[in-house]
Amino acid sequence: MNNNFFKDLVYKVFRSGNPLYFYIGLNTIVFLLVAITSVIFYLGGRVLSTEVLIADYVALPAAFTELPTHFYTVVTYMFFHAGIFHIFFNMLGLYWFGSIFMNFLKSRQFHFVYLAGGIFGGLFAVAALNLFPVFNGSLTDATIIGASAAVMAIITASATLVPNYTIMLFLFGEVKIKWIAIVYFVLDFISIGSGNEGGNFSHIGGAILGFVFIKSLQNGNDWSKIFEQKPKLRVVKNEQPVKKPTFKGVSQQEIDAILDKISKSGYDTLTATEKEKLFKASKD
Repeated sequence: MNNNFFKDLVYKVFRSGNPLYFYIGLNTIVFLLVAITSVIFYLGGRVLSTEVLIADYVALPAAFTELPTHFYTVVTYMFFHAGIFHIFFNMLGLYWFGSIFMNFLKSRQFHFVYLAGGIFGGLFAVAALNLFPVFNGSLTDATIIGASAAVMAIITASATLVPNYTIMLFLFGEVKIKWIAIVYFVLDFISIGSGNEGGNFSHIGGAILGFVFIKSLQNGNDWSKIFEQKPKLRVVKNEQPVKKPTFKGVSQQEIDAILDKISKSGYDTLTATEKEKLFKASKD
């Protein structure tokens, strides 16, 4: 039973083709690997600060000067989290709104909004932190981490696409998702200055990407087409045309027409003459 559960889990995350399960699974696996490694080193009496390692190597640095040597972190930062509640609420929001997103749009559009939202949100946060003088003295060791920008892009995209879609919330009852997205955005904006400016700005950037993507899609521009698979070219050799078989008293064209009629409306719709011709052809 456990083996079957594990196989089903692996299938859902890596082979089902559903990007919602893929990103939830990938974020969870990364979080567990980091957490388990920390526990193993702790029990072995060795000090290993995974927080320091994450900040040094995979988190997105807030300072512009660090980006040339840490350019890859604009992608890696969105797959690591600072704690269990950080990843729990991110994945919960991703599941709720990602399910709505997948009810109306395609997998490649989910991939685009998630990844582009995370990348744009991170760069937006770095730009904002370096633009406003108030943050000048605190950028040296500051980093950004978590999937919040990517999740916010999915949330805002879903709310922009189907603003009146309702979900049931504890204590509130049925709520339209446009109000949830607006509340998230406003809270992120008014929380700037509370100590998590990098996170707040990245959320805002992700929301902007999700909103603009849907508006562009509604105007006929699908940015996710960059992920669309192009048909492979196939080399066909010049071969002699194959001769179609002929039947005594019945031409191949008649047989093709009869078979086409069967495929469209069934054998019972054939006339007595057509049935006779088909029978005769099968005997020859």
